[in-house]
Amino acid sequence: MAINPPESLSEALKGITVSTELVEEELKPHLDVLLNLLLEKKKGTAEKIVSSGVLPILAQVLRKKSPLTSQVTLLVAEMAREAAVRERCIEAGLVTALVPLLNSPDQDQLLHTGRAIGRICFENAVQQTQLVENGVIPRLVAIMQQYPENDPLVNVCLLALCNLADVDAAREALVEVGVAEVLTYQLKRAPDAERRHLILEVLGSLGESDALKLQFVEAGVPEALSEMIRTLQGGSDTHDLCSIKVASNLIVSLLLGDESMQKCFGEGTGMVYQDVLSWLQSSNTELQLSGALAIANFARNASNKVRMLEDGVTERIRTLLRSDMPPVQFKLLGTLRMMVDGQEEAASVLGKDEVLLARVMEWCEAKDHAGVRGEANRLLAALIRHSRNPEVIHTVIKADGVQHLISMATSEHVIMQNEALVALAIASAIDIEAVQEPFRDADLLPTLQKMLDDPIVAVEVKFSALGLICSLANSSMLREQITSLNLRDTLSKLSAHTSTKLAKQADTVMAVLSETA
Repeated sequence: MAINPPESLSEALKGITVSTELVEEELKPHLDVLLNLLLEKKKGTAEKIVSSGVLPILAQVLRKKSPLTSQVTLLVAEMAREAAVRERCIEAGLVTALVPLLNSPDQDQLLHTGRAIGRICFENAVQQTQLVENGVIPRLVAIMQQYPENDPLVNVCLLALCNLADVDAAREALVEVGVAEVLTYQLKRAPDAERRHLILEVLGSLGESDALKLQFVEAGVPEALSEMIRTLQGGSDTHDLCSIKVASNLIVSLLLGDESMQKCFGEGTGMVYQDVLSWLQSSNTELQLSGALAIANFARNASNKVRMLEDGVTERIRTLLRSDMPPVQFKLLGTLRMMVDGQEEAASVLGKDEVLLARVMEWCEAKDHAGVRGEANRLLAALIRHSRNPEVIHTVIKADGVQHLISMATSEHVIMQNEALVALAIASAIDIEAVQEPFRDADLLPTLQKMLDDPIVAVEVKFSALGLICSLANSSMLREQITSLNLRDTLSKLSAHTSTKLAKQADTVMAVLSETA
């Protein structure tokens, strides 16, 4: 018996175009030929199929929901691997024919449909927005809820979410459908690095929405991320290290909201907070940096700060300050500054730590890192401002910190100028005897006069500078300098200033100088 030679591509395409009734028996063998050629990755097959004009017929088959549906969906999915044919698939109405098939009870059908839609609409913003408007978001989440163990299907849904996550309407739709629980569950069971990355990417994109951020925290996403970091720590696999970096960054961004931050803190017993503390000791510099950022977020709250001081957070940070990573140093210095804000005891302990201060002095001169330099200076000022402790002032003088505070007073940032001037005023109010010589040697008064004469310096900075001069007038040594600099001239000019607050302050200082003369 003669065996029929295998049908060629052109014969199969011709067979499909002449079949008017879409009869399964007629079409199936032709579709098999196309599918086999596509699966064999025969070059140019997809383009030939598209230009033959069979696409509207395939769309018709899909709309009819016949026994051929699954085969045609797979065929379209394979064809859409080729970027060149995607636009033609859209024009032929294949996407609108495929979307209803996402409601199929058949898992294979769902898999082929998801792949086909995903490939056709890849990087096509118009189509992606249309998909969202056609309601695919709740469906994708529902599929993952229904078949959470079907890895290929879950992957397709995650990929789709990943591609749609930047569409605003998609985020709005996701707020309504409990995506947080689905993602948390999948994160806990992620079998490999590829799946982890996919979930982390989806979480990263969606975490920019405040509503979803809170849902993620309530669904336990930070805990799941934290747990994942714990299992991956200590290894050297590049994929694992990448997951650690992305996951720890995600936790930091989830802590930016006050509500979510408090939930993760859990009054000091929260698993995420406890894990973050351990990151500070990690040998992984990415984790150290994320730990420093996260700790800074927790320290935004006054009662958290008290608990953190009890937990010895400042001790951990002090040991970490040996780190030579500028981003870590920058964040830790800022965190210490937040930790001592309003905490007299903590400011006193740190301010008397000569080793710490020596390190801070080095950073006050960090030529290559303006951020580190700025934070070191601000910490120095904060230690005096919040401790108001004579011993701290003596330690700062001994460490040559006065010159840095005076330089900081001339910074281009008003906040930093004010912080420095307030710290200098507190130091002079607490122990004028101890500070008068260092102040004189560091040319504090000529610096202040220059600021008061400079028309560009901000009014509030001049106001603080005048307050400081008031304190300095209590020293006979510095009073002499005030006279020799003829500061009264500067003050009388300021008493005619357009800012009544500043003019009044200038009059007050002149009155004080007259009394102490």
